[in-house]
Amino acid sequence: MAAVVSLKNVIKCYVRGAQRVEVLHGLSLEIEEGEFLALMGPSGSGKTTLLNLVAGIDRPDQGDIVVAGERISSHSSRQLARWRARHVGYVFQFYNLMPLLTAEQNVELPLLLTDLSKAQRSANVRTALHLVGLSDRGSHKPAELSGGQQQRVAIARALVCDPTLLVCDEPTGDLDRDMAEQILDLLQLVNREQGKTIVMVTHDPKAAERATRQLHLDKGRLMGVQPRAAA
Repeated sequence: MAAVVSLKNVIKCYVRGAQRVEVLHGLSLEIEEGEFLALMGPSGSGKTTLLNLVAGIDRPDQGDIVVAGERISSHSSRQLARWRARHVGYVFQFYNLMPLLTAEQNVELPLLLTDLSKAQRSANVRTALHLVGLSDRGSHKPAELSGGQQQRVAIARALVCDPTLLVCDEPTGDLDRDMAEQILDLLQLVNREQGKTIVMVTHDPKAAERATRQLHLDKGRLMGVQPRAAA
């Protein structure tokens, strides 16, 4: 399969006070189309930094990043915003839902940046909520939903624009084990049946086992792990 994500010699630094700290050190990585990749490593190892670079939320100081055929490392902030709207669905640990909006309205938010008609947006929202098993909860606000249901709404929101890449930052970190397993079941379903490429940061070894490949970051360097055998 072709690589949908390619990073070559990527360096990322942050300035902390008078100190310049290099977080990623010449990192290279390829992620194939349809892969489910789990990124693990201790706090401060650069996992979320790497995720944000792949998602076009941040830019490297050096090196090239190509995603879905575009060299996003050379894009301006405005270009990155437009690119993210087309290609990236982001799932956060704490859901990031708008509390005053219903599930349907939360899922619709990314579509408001498109040229779709109201009828088309409504149809896409219904499809996304059906995919995550929440067709009967569309009129509920986040406070009326469980944590697992809120994360399902967040996943529907991430999928509603049919993104090239789904990036997940600790998507089960705020859930109990039963709810976490349900969310992981859903991510596997999206990967296997929808063919979505997924990059997931997690501290949970059980969550990482659901991926088709695991990689560990340690002090800004990738430590290779062999792909997990197919079930």
